[in-house]
Amino acid sequence: MKPIHVGLLGIGTVGSGTFEVLKRNQEEIKGRAGRGIEITMVADLDTARAQAIVGAGVKVVNDAKLVIANPDIDIVIELIGGYGIARQLVIAAIEAGKHVVTANKALIAVHGTEIFEAAHRKGVIVAFEAAVAGGIPIIKSLREGLTANRIQWIAGIINGTTNFILSEMRDKGLAFDDVLKQAQALGYAEADPTFDIEGVDAAHKATIMSAIAFGIKVQFDKAYVEGITRLESQDIRYAEQMGYRIKLLGIAKRVATGVELRVHPCLVPEKRLIANVEGAMNAVMVQADAVGTTLYYGKGAGSEPTASAVIADLVDITRLHTADPLHRVPHLAFQPDAMSDVPILPMDKVVTSYYLRLRVADQAGVLAKLTGILATSNISIDAVLQRPAGEIQNQTDLIILTHACVESAMNTAIAQMQLLTTVLAPIIRIRKEELN
Repeated sequence: MKPIHVGLLGIGTVGSGTFEVLKRNQEEIKGRAGRGIEITMVADLDTARAQAIVGAGVKVVNDAKLVIANPDIDIVIELIGGYGIARQLVIAAIEAGKHVVTANKALIAVHGTEIFEAAHRKGVIVAFEAAVAGGIPIIKSLREGLTANRIQWIAGIINGTTNFILSEMRDKGLAFDDVLKQAQALGYAEADPTFDIEGVDAAHKATIMSAIAFGIKVQFDKAYVEGITRLESQDIRYAEQMGYRIKLLGIAKRVATGVELRVHPCLVPEKRLIANVEGAMNAVMVQADAVGTTLYYGKGAGSEPTASAVIADLVDITRLHTADPLHRVPHLAFQPDAMSDVPILPMDKVVTSYYLRLRVADQAGVLAKLTGILATSNISIDAVLQRPAGEIQNQTDLIILTHACVESAMNTAIAQMQLLTTVLAPIIRIRKEELN
């Protein structure tokens, strides 16, 4: 049978890994797919470098539109990244009747609705396993493996850079800025790490997973996003003393009034498997009604782990290339006419529990005033820890763990506590997730 011909847009780290793995494992991949899969054309601005990677048997051009216009190309892989030209090229490939594979989480999270609608009209597949958690097959698990389940929540460590930073801060007691420099030197963090450390990258991925899990449109603009830049080493230390570890989690949860979609640091009980995911690794927990809790763990980035996911998409498309478009697995797991308009909840309506750290005057009656404010806001206390404020005399750190309450009530309570003259610094608030 004639091989499937693939055009590759961008041959950077992931693109070169994809070419190498496809070449190295071509016989095994052919056996799984039922026919050969060959990258026959590559577009990259650095044509000399690209040609050196792929060799003389592959045509290299500097204009991606030439790949899309080639009638011999069956599948286009988009590995350019970003929102701009990548969107234009993906839409153009769809309109040209090409199937598309992309690792571009930002593109899918922001423009996914438009892209999937265009693909549905043209009867082509847009596959994006590599867009979330690198080599971990979480998209396929949500779309297919858990299709019998009503998914209740997802919680994931889905950004390796931030997990590496938090792991180093915990292990070595270092400040955030020092570990960030170390992460940049090791290649875990970009020169401009904003998307990672501010939680944007994780929010892109959580948005995609929420759509597949709950049958809603991708709605990145409604996600709550908070990064790790304000975390301090003492909070990581205090959390550990109370039996918790701090992780940046992407959370999507189905509740009675809508869907929670949020990314922020969380205290997680140290006995949970996900709390023990260290370094640049990724992990995603899924809670569903029939199967219970499942955990997916592995490398969330890198040349060949991400290439593994890209090639898995190529194999899926190759298997389904001649199938009736109406009977393929839908892009977001649910048939287009079965998608829900359940709202994404604003953060002030989310219910969770909290870690609070307050620098207070070390004098009688302070704790009573604080607990009185919490009680007035109908917030109950789970635990209290008091620790010396370093070398500073007549001050102390109070750490309070609360039971679950609505975020708006906690916002009110924090504002009132902050006004007390005995509260000497801005109150630190970190949300707590038991992940039962």
